Amino acid sequence: MRPSIIANRTSYAPGSNPQTNSAATQARLLEKKKEYDGVAALDRASTQYLERVTQIAEQCEIMSNAGECHGQVLAQWMRMVKILNLFREAFPPLFVFTHSDLPLVSSAQDDDQKGEQLVRLPIEDLDADSSHESQQR
Repeated sequence: MRPSIIANRTSYAPGSNPQTNSAATQARLLEKKKEYDGVAALDRASTQYLERVTQIAEQCEIMSNAGECHGQVLAQWMRMVKILNLFREAFPPLFVFTHSDLPLVSSAQDDDQKGEQLVRLPIEDLDADSSHESQQR
């Protein structure tokens, strides 16, 4: 088999000078590498941005769930006040209220919130009363 002579042929095409061709090719290669590095950096930044937005979305979901929970708790306060009023009406002599224990409410709000107030129950007095009653029996 005889060796090929194609590799030894010189090209007569324009811009076929090997030194000029390799310099232009190297410049173009560097340009493409820079372009690729820029696209890769953009891809990494986009991925990080997506992760941050996803975390913010998760935190917003948690906050919305907490808002619903707080709303449900606040909706129960009216029932709690009614239960406390029923308890107060059932055992009137056990509780002594002073003026300082009652909240200061204007007369306009007094009509809206009549009977709807939070009270403090003196647990020590209740424990003492229940122990005296059990000793008397």
